[in-house]
Amino acid sequence: MIISRHVSAVFITCALAILLGTGCSSQGAKAASPKGSGGRGGAQPSMPVAIAPAKVQDVPVYLSGLGNVIGFNTVVVKSRIDGQLIEVPVREGQEVKKGELLAVIDPRPYQVALSQAQANLYKDRAALQDAKLNAQRYADLAKEGVISRQQYDTQASTSGQFEGSVQADQAAIDNAKLNLVYTRITAPISGRVGLRQVDPGNMVHASDANGMFVITQLEPIAVLFTLPEDQLPSVQTQMHKSGGLKVETYNRDNQTTLGTGKLLTIDNQIDATTGTGRLKAVFDNKTRLLWPNQFVNVKLLLDVRKNAVVVPAAAIQHGPQGTYVYIAKSDKTAELRPVTVAYMSGDLAAIGGGLEPGESVITDGQDKLQSGSKIEPRSGNPQGQRGQQPSQESGAPTQ
Repeated sequence: MIISRHVSAVFITCALAILLGTGCSSQGAKAASPKGSGGRGGAQPSMPVAIAPAKVQDVPVYLSGLGNVIGFNTVVVKSRIDGQLIEVPVREGQEVKKGELLAVIDPRPYQVALSQAQANLYKDRAALQDAKLNAQRYADLAKEGVISRQQYDTQASTSGQFEGSVQADQAAIDNAKLNLVYTRITAPISGRVGLRQVDPGNMVHASDANGMFVITQLEPIAVLFTLPEDQLPSVQTQMHKSGGLKVETYNRDNQTTLGTGKLLTIDNQIDATTGTGRLKAVFDNKTRLLWPNQFVNVKLLLDVRKNAVVVPAAAIQHGPQGTYVYIAKSDKTAELRPVTVAYMSGDLAAIGGGLEPGESVITDGQDKLQSGSKIEPRSGNPQGQRGQQPSQESGAPTQ
């Protein structure tokens, strides 16, 4: 506004001078142009930027998914007979070995049943012995014609019936002995005992829906996780090549490693509702950081790309023409360079073309740059850039 008023005053002065015949000096017009370096003709200020060199290194390619920890073996301990629970020698949370005594059910009713079955066996054996002797006598009499053949056949049939009774009695004895074995409940697997569901003194039944407690095998332990169906062929191919793929589990913030294991298998079908496939990995879990039903972040090491040209992922920019980076040149100017990103792995971007090892790329401050802009480089990674950390992203490598 001040310049406009000044220019108007100059024009008015010149017009009066022309009317008076004195002329107008060019010094007044020069005074209308503002001075200082802030105009369009002034030097551009240098923009502070962070830079990082393009390096050649081996880059791991990870596939990420959400997983759920499950016991490698889990058993719900139930009673196989009906009776009163009289003893539970194990504690909640105790580690037990296979075959260790877990609970005792009152055995007295089954001891009585065993005695009764044994008594029936003795009685039927005596009857069988008598029937066999009579059958032998009837056989001799039938040969001499004293009795009819029908009477002999009837006696022989009676002997066979008693023989069947003896076998039934023996089966009843075996069943009673088996029930006595069932009164002492032992651990079917080695693992950790969970919280007790039934206290001593209660009646337990074979038909109870809930068990007395649950034993879970924690060493080793398994993790089920999902991956998109498009990634499963590459996983299967790498499994056949290497024989086993490394799997890592992390906590919810993706910073703390909970365990390192091996991919066990891929499920035999894909979930049609989500388009994902389930995979199972096994971990030795010596540190006991993995617990059943725990949600974890899973990273599957698919491959390791050798001698790849990598830059921090923060250097990659996206525009209408594709991906590009800003190069920090030796004369402290920025150069826009289109590049091809082969794949992303965590905070690293592997460059497929357009960049040479050793060139410095700008990783922070690109939003204020254009090709040819003056820059003031500073070394160091921007916040959140950790080029040497394990992969934190999912997705198959881009070919």
